[in-house]
Amino acid sequence: MPQYTKDPDTIARLSPEEFHVTQQSGTERPGTGKLLSNKEPGIYVDIVSGEPLFASADKYESGCGWPSFTKAIEPAHVEEIQDRSLGMVRTEVRSAHGDSHLGHVFPDGPQDRGGLRYCINSASLRFIHRDDMEAEGYGDYLNQVEDAA
Repeated sequence: MPQYTKDPDTIARLSPEEFHVTQQSGTERPGTGKLLSNKEPGIYVDIVSGEPLFASADKYESGCGWPSFTKAIEPAHVEEIQDRSLGMVRTEVRSAHGDSHLGHVFPDGPQDRGGLRYCINSASLRFIHRDDMEAEGYGDYLNQVEDAA
């Protein structure tokens, strides 16, 4: 079983935006994330710890301006925490081992796919293409990723 940790060396290599989002619970501007329009098959992992978070098969276009997913690929790697900032009650999503701020989850996702919308900052994620998953140690998740077109 791989060990996923909050590695100080990795944190030191984050871009200013990646650091702001993951370590200071920031938010990237809507519509600007590098993974927003990504339609390639693969998985999305925490940019800090590498723990697998979401699969491309569960990504959909919600129109919110951030990558959206219907569920976590590995629920134990995603923590949901009540967030009362900004004068409202929301559910923050953080990675379990990396303790990275990822975004928020809302109950307005596709009903036929569970009804959740994980609204996630691209800056908190690293995408691993299906073709590279085995080599990077994520082969166990290939069955959760659609075949390459």
